[in-house]
Amino acid sequence: MGQHGRVRELTQASKLQNVVYEIRGPANAHAARLEAEGHHILKLNIGNPSVYGFEAPPAIVRDVLSALPEAHGYTESRGIISARRAVVARYELEPGFPELDVDDVYLGNGVSELIIMTMQALLDDGDEVLVPAPDYPLWTAAVSLAGGTPVHYLCDEADGWNPDLEDMASKITPATKAVVVINPNNPTGAVYKREVLEGIAKLAAEHELLLLSDEIYDRILYDDAVHVPLASVAPDQLCITYNGLSKTYRVAGYRSGWMAVTGPRKHASGFLEGIDLLASSRLCPNAPAQHAIQAALGGQQSIAELIGPGGRLLDQRDAAIRSLNRIPGVSCVVPRGALYVFPRLDPEVYEIHDDSQLVLDLLLDEKILVVQGTGFNWPEHDHIRIVTLPWARELETAIERIGNFLAGYKQ
Repeated sequence: MGQHGRVRELTQASKLQNVVYEIRGPANAHAARLEAEGHHILKLNIGNPSVYGFEAPPAIVRDVLSALPEAHGYTESRGIISARRAVVARYELEPGFPELDVDDVYLGNGVSELIIMTMQALLDDGDEVLVPAPDYPLWTAAVSLAGGTPVHYLCDEADGWNPDLEDMASKITPATKAVVVINPNNPTGAVYKREVLEGIAKLAAEHELLLLSDEIYDRILYDDAVHVPLASVAPDQLCITYNGLSKTYRVAGYRSGWMAVTGPRKHASGFLEGIDLLASSRLCPNAPAQHAIQAALGGQQSIAELIGPGGRLLDQRDAAIRSLNRIPGVSCVVPRGALYVFPRLDPEVYEIHDDSQLVLDLLLDEKILVVQGTGFNWPEHDHIRIVTLPWARELETAIERIGNFLAGYKQ
């Protein structure tokens, strides 16, 4: 207590002013209060597979359990070598993926930790990073927390949500250090065309930008979609590829991710030394979850039966699209990957000035929780994101209720 009996106020750090994570934002907190009052909330806001009955593959669980007696000490700061070698072997099967060594792979407590480490190692105050709009908001937050400035390039809804290369090029300045690509995309489900990825790589080469590619959904693909790793179209450029077990292998709570560094790096020795320093200062990734990686990458790829004809994830995506198309004034680009739909609410039909208020009103009226489009740094108040993890029948019922709510909604 101070000299005059007052307690010094602890204010929020100014660097958090531009940090938002609406997926677990105020509406989510309000939903928790409603649950505490006894209401059932249908949570269509977080891509958490286990909540909807997607069980972890037994082989992964067995490997983690069998390793537990020896997994109570620190590991090497980059992660155990057997898991990193499994990551290398995975990418050796990717056509055109550049050569990778175990020392080029870092394991992390989920991809989130690795994204934050990268930005802390890369950015000085005022440095700019190109981030897609819409984006997974952790990318924007990580840039801001590291003292950088996120600059959002637009993805084109009329072109299947592929990045707009002209818009991207117009936003490159002397302060730009890197470009982020999220493919398949969260929240849109877009799977980017090869020519678009080649265009991004060309821009990065021209302006000497680091390529950062978030590919966590690369094996959750529908119909005839083909995922092209960004590193495979940019073998002669420094590129970091991020991936992990949370979605494809349904073990989000294990927090088991990795990043792989490819391309020339002589010019980036200081940056990479910074990553080594940060990897060491966090001591190591959590040890038990590292033992899940080898079993996951080397065993049966059980995601295939979920995304193919008759597969549950494909059926749920189709059910969501059918139901959304029945709502007047609502349209949705068909996702070709990931676990979400990102429908547009026609401003000529729905006069929405504040999409966060829309989400809160929907929660209060229908006990359904979604995320507003601006929560993904989309500039307009005309989209929402809906998770497609519930059973198809449950999704159809929920989206019908959303349509009924919208029919009488005014702000």
